[in-house]
This record gives sequence, structure tokens and C-alpha cells, in this order.
Amino acid sequence: MNEASPDVSFVVAAFNAADTIRRAVDSALAQEGISTEVIVVDDCSSDTTAAVVAAMQHPRLRLIALERNRGPGGARNAGLAAARGRWIAILDADDTVEPLRLRRMVDRAEATEAQIVVDNLDVVSLDGGSVRMFPEAALAELEELTLPAFIESNVIFRSEHNFGYMKPVFERRFLEAHGLRFDEALRIGEDYVLLASALACGGRCAVEPSAGYAYHIREGSISRLLRVEHIDAMMAADELFLGRYALDPLSQRMQRKRKRGFRQARSFLVLVDQLKKKSLAGALRTALADPLALRHLSMPIAARLRRLTARPKHPAAMTAAAERSPLGKAPHTSKG
Repeated sequence: MNEASPDVSFVVAAFNAADTIRRAVDSALAQEGISTEVIVVDDCSSDTTAAVVAAMQHPRLRLIALERNRGPGGARNAGLAAARGRWIAILDADDTVEPLRLRRMVDRAEATEAQIVVDNLDVVSLDGGSVRMFPEAALAELEELTLPAFIESNVIFRSEHNFGYMKPVFERRFLEAHGLRFDEALRIGEDYVLLASALACGGRCAVEPSAGYAYHIREGSISRLLRVEHIDAMMAADELFLGRYALDPLSQRMQRKRKRGFRQARSFLVLVDQLKKKSLAGALRTALADPLALRHLSMPIAARLRRLTARPKHPAAMTAAAERSPLGKAPHTSKG
């Protein structure tokens, strides 16, 4: 292995992940048929995360300890700046990867001359059981993930499957050529913006239908629900995205659907909050301003809140994924 330029750099942002970080790092170091390095960025954890990583003392493992908490985007950007691999893989500190995942993904990307590649996921529950997020046959037919399809899959309330859960692997040269980095202002949805931006820059995204990423549900994650401030931040990020890139007509149409979904979700969250506070006058004003918010109350509130998570197509995976945060993971799986 050429230590100066591995095939893949894993970037792992970690915040208070002492109980899971070793499992994540071990899985990344166990990749077969490809050279890797693992960069763990400790985002000012208050637990022993940094000490656990430092104690591992592996020649292909590096620890970066940030002096201040920078959130998920900032921690990952610090890892990107230090990466030396031809490809960049993002791994959350509480997840794992299969040993042949990166070999399959890089082969797929290089065979199709793609600058990005995504694969399937397994959702692992607290008891160790797992379900496949997407049917492999459906992903095999997809072959390439386009910008319109990616945006449409991230429309709140309406998506039957959310490609935002996928963990893309990027060609580092492509990211650097287009100045692509995570949005450090976002604490949720930063993964979406980066992949959407890469696609808007003309990046081709190959699809590997097999599952190589294990998406672990953590105890207590059900409490990390979408909040109004998250919606506002993602809508603001979308406006910046639209100001930065000239989208094709179909992508523009999907983006309008996404914006409507955000508005409906925001009205619904405001309505639920007003009902909890027994502010009937406020709830009435919200319902009159956006009747769709009222219609969403036709099903139990808990069920509707779970549907604020973008839904994978597989029903069992949908239930499991709803335990995690919408549009990706909790506000910071590196958790700042």
C-alpha cells in the first residue's frame, strides 16, 4: 500500500461517540482489496471518544481533535482537508461498513466513469436485527442517480423512498475541482446539500445495488425529531443552492415540490406545537393559512411525525428508519 496516497479516505466525524467509535473504525480498517486510511475528527467531545481512538494506535488511523465544536459539516470538512485518498467515504461514528463495500463501489464508479457512487443500506435495530432499505432489483434498474430523482426523493411527506439516506463516496479530485464542502451552518441535512451540489456540478453518480453500509439505530434517537428551526435552516440552504447552480427544468420542478413539502411540514410542526400549548387561536390561524397542515392531523400525530422522516420504499425499513432523524440522521451523528 502506498501510505501517501491510499485509494480511499474514510472521514468519521465523532461527538460523544465513545461507545460506538471503535466498532465504526474497525469496520473501516477491515476493508478488503483496497487501500484505506481512517480520519476520525473529534468534535470537542465531552466523553472519552478521543482517548478511545488514540488508544487504537493503528498506522492507517489518524485522529484530529478540534479546538471548538464545529458541528457535522465543520467536523467533516476538517477530515476532508486532511484526506489523501483518491476517494472520500463518509462514515458516521455509530455505523459500520462491510469489508468489500469500498472495493465494489470504487470498481462500479471507475467502470462507469462516475465521480460519485452510492450503495444500498441495511438498517440495524437495537436488538441486532436488520432490514434492507431499498430492494436491490430497483437499484439495479436505476443504474445512475440523477439530480431530479435525488431532489424528488427528498420531498417531505411525499417520498416513497429517500435517497438521502445513502452514504455517497466521492472522487476527491472532483470535490476539490468544484470547491465542494459540507455546509457548516447546517446541523441537519448537510449530507443532502453536498450530494445535490455535486450532481448540479455535473457529477455522475453510479449506483451499487448491494448493501455495504449498516445504519445503526441508537437508543433514544426517536426523540430527535424535526423541529421548525431545522426546516428554516434547510430552506435557507436550498435558497443558497438555487442561487449557486442553474438547474435543468425537471430539477427545478422537483425543487418546487421540495419547497412546498418544507412549507407544509413547517406549518404542521407549528400547528402541533400550538395544540400542545393549547393555543387554539394560534392553531386556528395556522390552519386557515395552510389547510394542508390541518389535513395532516387526520392520522395520529405520532405517526405523522414519523412520516416527517423520508420513507424508504421497504415498509419494514421505513419503520426502522423512522426511529432516526429525518433527511439523514440526527442533527449531528458526529452530534455537535
